Amino acid sequence: MMKLLAAIAALALAPVAAAAAAQAPEPPRPIQVMVLGVYHMDNPGRDVNNARIDPVTTPEKQTQMVEAVEALARFEPTAIAIERVAPDPSTMLDAGWPQYDPATLTTNADERVQLGYRLASLTHVDRVYAVDEKDREGQPSYFPYGDLVSWADANGKKDVLQGMNAEVQAYLHEREVEQRSRSVQQILAAMNTEQMAQWNGSHYYRFLQFGGGDVLPGAELNGRWYTRNAMIFAKLMQVAKPGDRIVLMFGAGHAYWLRHFVQTTPGFELIEPTAYLSAD
Repeated sequence: MMKLLAAIAALALAPVAAAAAAQAPEPPRPIQVMVLGVYHMDNPGRDVNNARIDPVTTPEKQTQMVEAVEALARFEPTAIAIERVAPDPSTMLDAGWPQYDPATLTTNADERVQLGYRLASLTHVDRVYAVDEKDREGQPSYFPYGDLVSWADANGKKDVLQGMNAEVQAYLHEREVEQRSRSVQQILAAMNTEQMAQWNGSHYYRFLQFGGGDVLPGAELNGRWYTRNAMIFAKLMQVAKPGDRIVLMFGAGHAYWLRHFVQTTPGFELIEPTAYLSAD
């Protein structure tokens, strides 16, 4: 008798359970983010070590740029975020995008125009955000490299620091030579492997050796660099919507931490650029 009553009760509750399951809200769709590390195409010379980039406004390079952007367009982005500070932090909207004119592609070498705006135009994206973070008045620099250099000079570590810079300069020289034989798409594919992101990250960690006692300029530099990238990602989180497919385009030195934030933040999913740039 007890088994019969239990079976009857289970049958009675089944429709209720089914209805509850049907009414349960679906979890929000993940926000897919492609972290695209790029090189500064207009030779601004803003970094400690800089590569000399051949003009990207020539007919040959423009053809290569089209190929690279068409490859990235297969991701079908819904928004693009670039390395610029937004004039209005309440919207994070990029100020340059509304004035974009394709005619400037043969005169303006800025990678934000060549890749970012070109990709937005091709994929009919109307949400272009400026999510960069720069030094703020009255606050420490996000990249206190000068303090590290001063400590190295005063503590017999100048040669070590120069050796590290020589390694980076050698890598950049290889890229300078490479750009004459490889396409823009091929260069971007090589820059955006997980191995390259790890190499960039480990280079910053090597700065931790510079310091003594409680004077630790290498640690300070790493902490401030982390903070800048955390601020960038926090800005992206403000504008991202469930189900978005976002291309987050920054200088390749940012890739290590930006990838980390995407990979470890609930609701976000990292999309590898190489899945599109390396495809046949």
